[in-house]
Parts: sequence; structure tokens; C-alpha cells
Amino acid sequence: MDITLDKKDEQQGALLTVRLTEADYSEAVEKQIKDVSKKAQIKGFRPGKVPVGLVRKMYGKGVLVDEINRLLNSSVDAYIKENNLRLIGDPLPVPANVDFDNQKDYEFQFELGLIPDFSLPTGDSFEVERPKVELDQNTLEETYEQIGRQFGENTNPETSESGDYISGQLKQETTEFSQKVLLPTNKLKNSTDKFIGVKAGDVVTFDLKDAFGGDVSAIANFSGLSKELAAGVEGEYTFEVEQIHRSQHAEYNQELFDKVFGKDAVTTREEFDAKINETIQQNYDREADNVLNRRLIEKIVNETEINLPKEFFKKWLVAANQGKLTVEQVEEHYSDYEKELKWSLIRNKVVEEQGLKVSNEEILDRTMDKILAQFNMPEVGEELRESVRGFADNYLRQENGKNYVQEYEAILAEKVLENLRGQIVVKDQPMTAEDFRSNPQA
Repeated sequence: MDITLDKKDEQQGALLTVRLTEADYSEAVEKQIKDVSKKAQIKGFRPGKVPVGLVRKMYGKGVLVDEINRLLNSSVDAYIKENNLRLIGDPLPVPANVDFDNQKDYEFQFELGLIPDFSLPTGDSFEVERPKVELDQNTLEETYEQIGRQFGENTNPETSESGDYISGQLKQETTEFSQKVLLPTNKLKNSTDKFIGVKAGDVVTFDLKDAFGGDVSAIANFSGLSKELAAGVEGEYTFEVEQIHRSQHAEYNQELFDKVFGKDAVTTREEFDAKINETIQQNYDREADNVLNRRLIEKIVNETEINLPKEFFKKWLVAANQGKLTVEQVEEHYSDYEKELKWSLIRNKVVEEQGLKVSNEEILDRTMDKILAQFNMPEVGEELRESVRGFADNYLRQENGKNYVQEYEAILAEKVLENLRGQIVVKDQPMTAEDFRSNPQA
């Protein structure tokens, strides 16, 4: 057997050639044929007494093909491991005309996609902005409004009054705009009277821009339009009423405090207000971290130079997806596939260089935290936590360990991002909560 590797440095591709002689496979083929002759059941012959020559004539070609495929797979795998070849995807066999009836020596070729060496652009010169969300009065008022309605007494009266919320369909025929919305009548600056005394099925025609006094943020929040589109709304809209929503706001007392934060977590209005601010800020901080991670991935992928074997990668995508992707589809979306591949290579490089690992205990702890969070029980005693361990372990074993792998990958991805954040400059991007909600990627 002879194996050679021809590298194509300009495209990080390579051609692996395997040459087999009769001596490489003949002994194994003969052994297989003898084994078949012992087990074959052919009419006219007793079991185990079928002549080897007859078996060779009937099954020899199939045995030969199977043995050569087995030999190819094992030898190619061994060569890749022994030479520490780092590959993208799997080797792709090059089509060849092989005459198994007459040939004794064979030559097979495989295309390889080699992973190139590359460096990450981290350090003081690599900056990524993280939104620093500052709570504004409007956000706080909306939060208290939501709490009051959620924990208050809710009814659906037949006819609307001032302060009600009205759900329905917002439309504009000239722009073919249509959106299911919830109208807070207490946010209207003008045309409020048009929405007083309406009932299900009524259609109200009004000037959307004028109704909210030209407040772009209010228009965007109500209509679902982006701020850019909300700034340009003009003309009349129609609102078809579907249902009236009225709530008697809950009183700020211990009963409400316990419903929102749990038994005796807060006991005064001052503590309640402080906890509300803290909770909202934590939520925005968590979302800001998510934005930072997305920006970090996008920037490091765009600025990391990796000389990929593009033509091989395209072929491999088509082959690996077994008919689910066409050549044309791969070409159309190639930039997306390339970004995914580059991020995967970057992530693997960080894991390898930094020695990042995920323990079984980390996976179990994360799963138990998720289970307890579903029951709104973030903090529990050690005894109860241990009782949840069995549920977590069972969940991780389900679907042949698929859940375990998903949790493993999620934790590893977090560790990679945490490591990368420690190697770059993170700058604050001050913005209000309202601006962040309107455009969190800004």
C-alpha cells in the first residue's frame, strides 16, 4: 500500500492518493470467502461443504469490494491521525472507473479540506461596544402599569372607557399595512374621544401620527413599526375593535409584594421600588451581554483572516447534506455557511489553546438550575436540590444523550465567549431603555 498527499497551498485543499496492490487485500479476501463457504446454504450442497471455488464465483466480487472499502477507510483514517491532519468535514472520494473483474492493482483518490493556521485579532486594538442601558422614567412607568394590570382585577367590558386597553387590527389601505395591536388609551395625546364608548366590531378611523402627538417611540411601541418607519407615518389608519381590556390596579401592599417577588422578599414600598429597579436593570444587563456576544462573534469572524478551501467546502456541503442542498443553493448562501465555519474554527481554536473543558457536574448543575427556574424556585435548600438531581440526570439521558450534548455545547460556547471578552476592549455604549428596546443592535 502506498499513500501520498499532494497539498494545494493556495486553496488549503489537498489530494490524498491511495494505491493498493493485490498483496494488500488478497489474504483478507480469501479468508472472507472461506468463511462464507462455511456458512453458505446453496441447494445441492450440505452446510459447510460448499466448494470455495463456487463461493468465489458467486460472491467473490462483493467480498472484494467490501474488503477494499474497509481497507480504504481504515488506512485513510490512520494516515490522517498519524500525520495530524486537521480537516474540514470528511474526505470526499474522487469518482473513478474501477474494473473489479480484471484489475489487480487499484488507485483511489480523496479530496481533503485542510484547516489553515490563523491568528485571532484580539488585544487592545480590538474594541467591541456593549450597550449600557440606563432606566428612564417611561420604562419604569410602563413596568408599574404592567404589574398593576397583571395582578389587579381584569375584566372585558362590552364598551370602552378612558384608561382601557383595546385589542384589535390596525390597518392602512394605501400602504397595505396590517397589524394586530393593543391600544393603551391612556397613552393617546389626541383623538382619545374616538376610542371611548366603542365595542367589539366597531371600526375607528384616525390619524395615527396625530393621535400620539408625533411621539415616534410611542407610535413604534403601539404599531410594531421600527422607529425609522414610525417617524414617517402619514395619513389615516383604521382600527377594528376586537376586545376591551380593563383592570383595577392592584394595591401596593404586602399581598402584591409577595405575588411579585415571593413571600416576605420585600416588606415595604421602598424595598419594592428598589427591587423593581434592580430586576429591570438585571434584565437589560443580561440582554446587553447578549448583544455584546453577537457583536463580538460578528467582528471576530469578519476580522479573522482564514484561508479556507472554498471549493472543497462547497462540494462537501452538497455531499454532506445528501440531496437537501443543491449546488445553486450553496452558492447563493455561501457567505453564511462560511461565517458559520469560521466561527466554528475560531471557537475550536480558543477551546484548544485555552484548555477549556466542561465537567459532568457543570452540566448537571446547569440543568438543575433550569428545572428549578421553571418552577420559579431559583434558591432552594441542598436537600431539595439533590432531589431534583435525578430529574436532571434523566433529562440529560433522553434522546440518546442529545440533551446532554446540547447542554455541553451551550456551556462550552459561554466559556469561549467569556475567554474572548477577557482578551478585548469592551466599551460602554450609553442608551436609554426605550432606545434599546427600539433598536437593541444599534
